[in-house]
Amino acid sequence: MLGTFVATLLPYWETSAHVGPNIVTAVVSMKGLWMECVYQSTGAFQCETYNTLLGLTTDLQAARAMMVISSIFSVMACAVSTVGMQCTVCMDGSSVKSKVAGVGGSLFLLAGLLSFIPVSWKTHEVVQTFYMQNMPASLKFEIGDCLYVGLASSLLSMLGGGLLSASCCDDLDGSRGTRRHYPYPDRTGPRGPSHLMPYHPATNPNLANKNQTLSLTSTSTHSTMPAQDSRKSARQNTAAGYDVTGYV
Repeated sequence: MLGTFVATLLPYWETSAHVGPNIVTAVVSMKGLWMECVYQSTGAFQCETYNTLLGLTTDLQAARAMMVISSIFSVMACAVSTVGMQCTVCMDGSSVKSKVAGVGGSLFLLAGLLSFIPVSWKTHEVVQTFYMQNMPASLKFEIGDCLYVGLASSLLSMLGGGLLSASCCDDLDGSRGTRRHYPYPDRTGPRGPSHLMPYHPATNPNLANKNQTLSLTSTSTHSTMPAQDSRKSARQNTAAGYDVTGYV
């Protein structure tokens, strides 16, 4: 979108060629869609817009219209694609979200095609005029910077629109309008048969009777040792009962 704006507005579509007897580099002439400019070595930069619309050539009028329409479609594509992309929460969970992103990709494709046609046509015209034998050297021009920017932006726009449209087609085939989840394992579904042993808490009635009948003197030390051992064995049985590969 930014490249299309730059190529549409700036007057660097063709610049004067310093070849043959035209070796004076003090003045550089530039032409664009809307104006002609002259840059002098003293630093003066003068531009003059085209005063007529119907008096322009047909290819220049068509290039103007295509570049303006391409800029409009680029802005619309950015807005529509932002709504339809998965990284935004607009229309989240709706079945229309993927379709909106597909519409944005189509607009990018159309915008890139509309800007590619005048840029490539103008490039061909400049190159063909430059190699004409009967053309004076003072009337020959070279490819300007805006043509390179417009060509790169149109190709990137078509590439991005194609990738966005293809990804939206994959979303429609996989999940109808839902956000694609990351590949985490399913924790809610069945995980197959379980071969775990059921856990039964260890009970020792003899130990409880001993704790009630024995005194709290020297015999309490000997009675607490089996209780600690039984607790350790119960914890080991509990740890063995968990599935180490599952989710706790």
